[in-house]
Amino acid sequence: MNMKVNIAGVEWKNPVTVASGTFGSGAEYADFVDLNMLGAVTTKGVASVPWPGNPTPRVAETCGGMMNSVGLQNPGIDLFCKRDIPFLRKYDTKIIVNVCGRSEEDYCEVAERLGNEDVDMLEINISCPNVKEGGIAFGQNPKAAEKITRAVRKYARQPVIMKLSPNVTDIAEMARAVEAGGADAVSLINTLTGMKIDIRRRTFVLANRTGGVSGPAIHPIAVRMVYQAAKAVKVPVIGMGGIASAEDAIEMMLAGASAVSVGTANFHNPAVTMEIVEGIGAYLKENHIEDVGELVGAVS
Repeated sequence: MNMKVNIAGVEWKNPVTVASGTFGSGAEYADFVDLNMLGAVTTKGVASVPWPGNPTPRVAETCGGMMNSVGLQNPGIDLFCKRDIPFLRKYDTKIIVNVCGRSEEDYCEVAERLGNEDVDMLEINISCPNVKEGGIAFGQNPKAAEKITRAVRKYARQPVIMKLSPNVTDIAEMARAVEAGGADAVSLINTLTGMKIDIRRRTFVLANRTGGVSGPAIHPIAVRMVYQAAKAVKVPVIGMGGIASAEDAIEMMLAGASAVSVGTANFHNPAVTMEIVEGIGAYLKENHIEDVGELVGAVS
């Protein structure tokens, strides 16, 4: 039984990674998760300089999920290269670095810097709803998305995954735009923009007023968008959004995802990624499927 997947020329031992921003850069979970079991670890967003993120409060529970407006708080590329890459290299897993920025120059600077580092793939976050500059502006406009993809592609030495926002009218159009710009793969969905109000205090629950909604509540939306994106492009699709079980992951693969990313579920069950890897393996065995790739887009 073969659990390996090939994403843009990079072979993962299985199709499971973690969603950026939910797993730190691995060290926070190393006591709870055998990182060697994961196909890849996707790091928290990394910018050219340290970012403080948004004011608190910036996390809230919702029915069937959560909201966050963390704002991509991160220590910056220098500390990341010095501390986090050497830590992850101790494990037998691929390293995907999530890159964030406020301008085209920011993204290109980080991509160029990572060209000399021992990492396997770059995930370009043009879809964060909690950053006033950059991010979402690139992620909602097909021409802007294609342009920034093309710019990053010039500087990147590793395969480039473009992370797409669900806060758009036509996800297929966005997927085609980044493919045209040279993306080696796409990942989706990032969080949906939402709002929560405290009716007793009559104030916004998040200091940022709006935040990104994630968790099981958004899973059906994510499956639909992954299906549409996979139909629209030839490059591999990494599916994410509310995956909390092997069943959810398999559903995403049947919709067209070549690999899956687990996010919010890590917070309430740190062992969930290992359970999903084992669950996919059990499903293949039970259904006499020799290769996990046979699941990709197999819905009929």
